[in-house]
Amino acid sequence: MLHIQPYLTPYKLGSPVLVGSGVPGHFDERAVDCPFVFQHNDMFYMMYVGFDGIGYQTALAVSHDLTNWEHLSVILKRNERSSWDSVNIAGTWIMKENRLDAPPVLKKWNNKYWLVYHAYPETGYEEGSAKIGIAWTEDEQLLEWHRCPEPILTPEEGTDWEKGGLYKECLVEHEGKFYLFYNAKNSNKGRWIEQTGVAFSTDLKQWQRYEHNPVLQVTPDGWDSGFASDPCVLHDQDRDLWIMYYFGYNYKQAQEGIALSRDLLHWEKYPEPIIRVGDEGSIDSIFAHKPSVITHQGVLYHFYCSCRRYREGDATKNYGKEFRTISVATSQPIDSQSR
Repeated sequence: MLHIQPYLTPYKLGSPVLVGSGVPGHFDERAVDCPFVFQHNDMFYMMYVGFDGIGYQTALAVSHDLTNWEHLSVILKRNERSSWDSVNIAGTWIMKENRLDAPPVLKKWNNKYWLVYHAYPETGYEEGSAKIGIAWTEDEQLLEWHRCPEPILTPEEGTDWEKGGLYKECLVEHEGKFYLFYNAKNSNKGRWIEQTGVAFSTDLKQWQRYEHNPVLQVTPDGWDSGFASDPCVLHDQDRDLWIMYYFGYNYKQAQEGIALSRDLLHWEKYPEPIIRVGDEGSIDSIFAHKPSVITHQGVLYHFYCSCRRYREGDATKNYGKEFRTISVATSQPIDSQSR
C-alpha cells in the first residue's frame, strides 16, 4: 500500500473561503471554480475562474491567512481578442516552486511569469472542444497578461483519448524541462471519459505529447471510473517522490484522490479517495474536487471546489440547482474562529 500519510488533509473547514458575487453581469454571477493558490510579494494569492452563464473568465483574490479571501481583479477577460480564446478563458496554473515543503512562490523563466489556461470555443457551460494556451507577464502586480496568439495544445492534434477537448493544466519545471499535465475527454457527447496526460517542452512554445498518454487513467468500476482529472503535481524532495493530487468522478460524486511517482511519467494511484463528499447539506455534499495544495508553516492547505444543492439565500445559483464555492481542508486543524 502506498505511504500517503504525509500528504493527507483530513480537516475540512466546512465552509467556503470564496463565493461568487451573484451580481448580474459580473464575471462570477453564477459560481467560482478551479482554485490555484500561491505566494507572491508577502501575500497569498488565489487565481480562480468565475462563471456568469456565458463562459469562464479568470480572476485573482488575495489573503493574509489563507482562510479570509478578497477578490482583487479579473485578469483574463473575454472579448479581449477575436481569437480562439475570445469567448472563454480559464486560467489554472502559473509556474511556481514545485517543492511540497517550500513556500509556493512563482518562478520566472526568461524574466517572465508564465500562466497556462484553456478556452472553449462557444458560449455556455464548457461548450465545444477546449484548447490550451499560454500567457506571460513582467508585471509584478500580476494584473496585465499577454496571451500568446496560438494555442500550445489542441485536441485535433491528439489521439483518441483527448479528441473531445483539453482541460485543466498543471505546469512543472524540472531539471530544465517543462512538463505540462492536463486532463482531456474522449468525446464531446454522451457519457465521456476524462483522463490525464502530459506533454514536454524546452521553450514553453513547442510541445510534444508523451507517447504513452494518458499517464493517469480511470479505474473501471472504481470511485474514479469516469474521470481522473485536474492534476496538481508537487515534489517531496526528502523522499524524492512526486505527488499528484487529482479528482475522480463516477458520474455521481466527484472526490479527491492521490497518486505517486518517481519519474513524473509512471503513476500509482491510491485506491480510495482522500477527500470524500460531505454529508447531506454540507458545503461539499455533491462535489469535493479540483485540488490546489500548498504548505504554510508546516501545514498542508488543500483548496478545492465545493458544491451542494442550492438553498434559498445562497449568494449564487449555478444552473438553478447548485451552490458552487471554494473551500479548504488541512493536515492539522485550523482555527476557524479567526474568520
